[in-house]
Amino acid sequence: MINSFETVIGLEVHCQLKSRSKLFCTCSAQYSGAEPNTHVCPVCLGHPGVLPVFNKEVLELALKACLALSCQVPAITKFDRKHYFYPDLPKAYQITQFDEPIGEHGNLELKGEGDEIRQIPIRRIHIEEDAGKTLHTHTSGSLVDYNRCSVPLLEIVTDPDLKNSKEAKDYLETLRKVLRTVDVSDCDMENGTLRCDVNLSVRKRGESQLGIRVEIKNLNSFRSVVRAIEYEELRHVSLLEAGKRIERGTLLWDEEAGKTRLMRSKETEDDYRYFPDPDLPPIKISRELIKEVISKLPELPLAREKRFVKQYGISSYNASLLCEERDFADFFEEACAMHANPNSISNWILTEFLRELNRSDTCISESLLKPAMLAQLVKLIDEGTISGKIAKNLFPEMIASGHSPEELVEKSGLSQISDDESLRKHVHQVLESNPHILDDLKAGKKKALGFLMGQIMKATGGKANPQKVQVLLHEILEEVHSIRL
Repeated sequence: MINSFETVIGLEVHCQLKSRSKLFCTCSAQYSGAEPNTHVCPVCLGHPGVLPVFNKEVLELALKACLALSCQVPAITKFDRKHYFYPDLPKAYQITQFDEPIGEHGNLELKGEGDEIRQIPIRRIHIEEDAGKTLHTHTSGSLVDYNRCSVPLLEIVTDPDLKNSKEAKDYLETLRKVLRTVDVSDCDMENGTLRCDVNLSVRKRGESQLGIRVEIKNLNSFRSVVRAIEYEELRHVSLLEAGKRIERGTLLWDEEAGKTRLMRSKETEDDYRYFPDPDLPPIKISRELIKEVISKLPELPLAREKRFVKQYGISSYNASLLCEERDFADFFEEACAMHANPNSISNWILTEFLRELNRSDTCISESLLKPAMLAQLVKLIDEGTISGKIAKNLFPEMIASGHSPEELVEKSGLSQISDDESLRKHVHQVLESNPHILDDLKAGKKKALGFLMGQIMKATGGKANPQKVQVLLHEILEEVHSIRL
């Protein structure tokens, strides 16, 4: 039975750093959408006699990631050559880091059931260059685009400490949130700037020795990670229960078929013939530089989420959603600083605003809606100047025009009717126009009250203050028509 086995998972995550140029040359690192083989030069193409020059911008980005993940940063780090032959690697080796990486012994805080915090150990973080991209076609054979060659990557490697597909997915989502918050990568799995390799083994529950491990390469969505893990778990258990041996290997995930297939037998470190890169001197990392980078780090998502719950009194669920993206969390705090109704502001951001952004395929930084405008809108509702319904009608126009809600309310004459004299007049008119409803109310049919409310709101163009209408309606029914509800 599968319950008599346990799965052990380690993840290797590659994220593309947000540097303007490549790791060892001045070519643009922005390869997406570019014509093939246009962002290349003799250095990233590995021409004989050229020398790589380390990009200092990459060092700061890598340090931000390491420190955000509580890694120990050494005084000296160096680059190594990892040898393998493949068409998308023109030098026939990859410049990476082997025994002296930029960061080690870190951890990522993962929120579990009931807000329990679990520390996922991060074994190491190292800098390396990306390879090119092979394009397989039916008409032209296999083509290689070298634009991605030498684009800077971070590889973040966990200990074999994750237990199931859900935990692996939660880890990836949390890691993505942290890396985006500290602004080292956009972590777009769809475009390949965040990729994941899964190392998985299965053993009898209670055993300490790890089982035979397989590696599933280049998973580019959370869904694929979950499906690949669950498929391999069942495959391993089925083989073990049948008394068969697991073969160590590197696998590819076939999303359409919903299963893995063998890519190659698993390499060992000796196969890659690592040795220090003779063209790149070791990098010294001063304590002053580390202090400088720490001073620039923003508040991390989990800490900010906890603070939002405590400081603003919003739900843990809303706080978690707001802290998914730094821009949303910043927007929320700026709006709250201008009007103290955090629950309403958070709800508007996570419902109406998010819906409009998705509909127009716009990111929050590009939107014409600013925090002050949302704060004004919520304030107008809280003061009774407009109703929630009017606010929802105004909202798309605010986003489309960039005009404040006060301007739009004044321009359109949408202020809520709240004075008792005007509202009493509308209540009397509706009651006079619907005498049969009075008979229904006298007969105890309370649903008739909802009809009256609807008619009054219709008569005022939706501008009547519903709370005041309800109070006045009860008063007039009792005083004039002797109907007490």
